[in-house]
Amino acid sequence: MILEDFFLRALVAGIGVALISGPLGCFVVWRRMAYFGDTLAHSALLGVALGLLLGFNLTVGIIGTAIAIALTVTLFQHQKKIASDTLLGIMAHSSLAVSLVVLGLLQGYRVDLLSYLFGDVLAVNYQDIYWIYGGGAVALSLLAYIWKDLLALTLHEELARAEGINVALIQTLFMVTVAIVIAIAMKVVGVLLITSLLIIPAAAARRFAKTPEQMAIIASLIGSLSIILGLFGSLEWDTPSGPSIVVAEVILFLGGLIFGGLLLGKKAHTT
Repeated sequence: MILEDFFLRALVAGIGVALISGPLGCFVVWRRMAYFGDTLAHSALLGVALGLLLGFNLTVGIIGTAIAIALTVTLFQHQKKIASDTLLGIMAHSSLAVSLVVLGLLQGYRVDLLSYLFGDVLAVNYQDIYWIYGGGAVALSLLAYIWKDLLALTLHEELARAEGINVALIQTLFMVTVAIVIAIAMKVVGVLLITSLLIIPAAAARRFAKTPEQMAIIASLIGSLSIILGLFGSLEWDTPSGPSIVVAEVILFLGGLIFGGLLLGKKAHTT
């Protein structure tokens, strides 16, 4: 089978996002920050609206808005005036509502909301790929820089403080990293499904890893396999690409649960 150019671009873009999301998703799972990911995903649509309103590059608008929301959330969390879940709920729904209002007020623009909500990886161009791999390189560099401190902070925050780790700085850098990855992943699965790229592969990898580094690598591999299976399934059955990728992730996750459970049962039986 000869693959079309648009399909190859989709594969390259999707695998790039999966490789980036794997290590980052592990910390999102460990730190129980799935709702934070949803908040940034909702803010990504606000970046689209602002980009169209002000006339600048949409990817720049998405990344800038996601980072601004991440920093705002970090600031309010440090002040501890509002409960975290309440704050995230307010930020998520207000940014989504404002973005929809702005898009509705724009004159002369035809905005395909479904492609932003559920992704359209088959429509990615080379510029999108450059943004994915360029932004991904920045995100992975930041994550590698803070990896040890972030791991210590995740295990025991007070002990990390006692060891002299700048907790506020590490948390801020981590949230900025999440914002970058969510912004560049929007094209692949859309606003409503972005968080799945972070949490499902990481959750599936947990049963097969013995160290944090192993879990990060396995999560990247599971994410990449989900992209491949989802895109080929989308091509074969003419289904939406973004949801197809998430369905592939869920199938691999359930397969991991069953296979991992069988392995644990076999080990328990032999011992």
